[in-house]
Amino acid sequence: MNMKNKSWIVIITLLAALAIFPTIVPNPYYIHLVETILIYAILLFGLDIVVGYTGQVSLGHAGLFGVGSYTAGVLFVKLGLPFFAAVPAAIAVTACFGAVLALPALRVTGPYLAMVTLAFGTIIRILINEMTFLTEGPIGIKVPKPIFFGHKLTEVEYYYVVLVCMVLALIVVHRVLKSHLGRAFEALRDSPVACDCMGVSVYRYKVYAFVVSAALAGLAGSLYTYSEEYISPDTYNFELTILFLLAVIMGGRKTRSGALIGAAIVVMLPSLLSDIELFRKIATVLASGVVAMAVYNLKKQVKAVREVAIPVVATVGMAAFSFWLESITDWRLTIFGLMILFVVYYLQDGVVGFVRELFARVSKQSAIKAASAKTTPVVTSKAWTPAYVASNGSANLLEVKQALMQFGGLKALNLVDLNVAHASVHGLIGPNGSGKSTMMNVLTGIYQPTAGTVSFNGKVITGQTPSTIALSGIARTFQNVQLFGEMTATDNVLVGLHHTYKSNILDVIFNTPRCKREDAAARAECASLLAFVGLSELAEHEARNLPYGKQRLLEIARALGLRPQLLLLDEPAAGLPPADLPDLMAMVKKIRDHGITVILIEHHMDVVMGVSDTVSVLDFGQKIAEGKPADVQRHPAVIEAYLGSGSGAH
Repeated sequence: MNMKNKSWIVIITLLAALAIFPTIVPNPYYIHLVETILIYAILLFGLDIVVGYTGQVSLGHAGLFGVGSYTAGVLFVKLGLPFFAAVPAAIAVTACFGAVLALPALRVTGPYLAMVTLAFGTIIRILINEMTFLTEGPIGIKVPKPIFFGHKLTEVEYYYVVLVCMVLALIVVHRVLKSHLGRAFEALRDSPVACDCMGVSVYRYKVYAFVVSAALAGLAGSLYTYSEEYISPDTYNFELTILFLLAVIMGGRKTRSGALIGAAIVVMLPSLLSDIELFRKIATVLASGVVAMAVYNLKKQVKAVREVAIPVVATVGMAAFSFWLESITDWRLTIFGLMILFVVYYLQDGVVGFVRELFARVSKQSAIKAASAKTTPVVTSKAWTPAYVASNGSANLLEVKQALMQFGGLKALNLVDLNVAHASVHGLIGPNGSGKSTMMNVLTGIYQPTAGTVSFNGKVITGQTPSTIALSGIARTFQNVQLFGEMTATDNVLVGLHHTYKSNILDVIFNTPRCKREDAAARAECASLLAFVGLSELAEHEARNLPYGKQRLLEIARALGLRPQLLLLDEPAAGLPPADLPDLMAMVKKIRDHGITVILIEHHMDVVMGVSDTVSVLDFGQKIAEGKPADVQRHPAVIEAYLGSGSGAH
């Protein structure tokens, strides 16, 4: 049985357990507790999109949760809107606030974004507290359980409403994250620059991520209003937003099961730690488990003594400390904080990541099956053939006129002209620091030139965004590999094919025929591209685990996914063994023979001279020579500046 089938069995079993839970445990307190976990899980599904997939640290989701809660509450109290009107309205309003919250993410990242989103959450709480005419201020709002067709729902009946909403949210989020939209979100985290150069706008998809995440927070908030039947500003405080963020980390990012586990932890752990006897049992079981794992790791020589010593000492010490305590009340928050630090430090992939690693260690065969059971691209015997692009009639595909790129007093490019003919390989060489990579960045819009123009296919592209330039027909690789490391080789190439998807988020949510058709076609082309660069057998390996030379080839396959007219290759031979260089040269020639123009930066002179139709030489930001490879090799200025006075290359 493969891992995918096992996952579905676990999910179905969990949902069945949740469905029969009120029957097995009829106590209203525990029903309400699980109900709260399901509501928090919905919010965490969305928060994981921002934190786990796009890599943005958001501390504003407690504020979004409050917006959803108060929207539903105010609409009921002020307008008397029923549940089926108030909840969609809360989702829509909170999504709009999410778009506002996304604006800072377009300008700042990391701790600065965390501070801005924290300020957003604080402002929302202040507004809720001060807008008494709408929110009743500190007094709060009372909202009874929903009334369906004249019947007021009981706690158990509302529990099932929340369960259905959670399942629907789970399906929607799963489909979005497994689609081209999810790949775009994940690509943003690993390399925003490469993302833009694949035609996936960083700005646009950051906004999409925040809007979808906020919509789920709005759904969770509106359900919470009816669940608690009373809301007040104090609920949506800084502590809650920290708990949400910790829940994603502790449960495990990029997993829906991790969101459920994280929600259960942050809802139940404070209550569990309020009982000294229960805390002693938890501490003893935890210590026993850590000691058993340490013994197993040492026996199998998986870890060294020093790696297991700290967790063992910490958990055994906590268990001993629990029996010394007479009351846990004064120590509860301290213990809670220490447990969180322990989990974050030693379980960086969360509980789900820990369980996966444990199963992988117990059974290596299971790990192999899990890797082979991942989604596999559609197999096709058809060789890759780029889309034919008609010439605009001009002799040159690319024309650079008097390009000046100045950084302070340094002129990285100093009035450089460059003309690249259609369906040719144009070599660009020069010593380190001569301006080659700067030229690449100017051509792809990463740098806006200080002066001069760049024309592509007869149109001036100077000033356009990298994603716009990429979609116009210019693809590139990078001097320092810019792959999406946690994604497979297949998913990396599918990001390059992102432009082939025309289906929108509704198509993805409802899994329409158009969505299926586009995905099948993209996966077929992806398989052809991987075969073209010789990576078919590594299609389901994570990009970060590939050898460096294979990563270079994967970058080429991803760039070709854009179906470019112009391909910029920045040192593609770096990391390749000498025996593979002839294959690389043959590949570059084959790309050219298919009508794709290539600009090649390379330090292997035998590669450049063997495949280039024209070679331009830069030195200190100026073009010092240009012509046929043989002529350039004999040029006195080139020999002096780059090739050396001897005969060869370096």
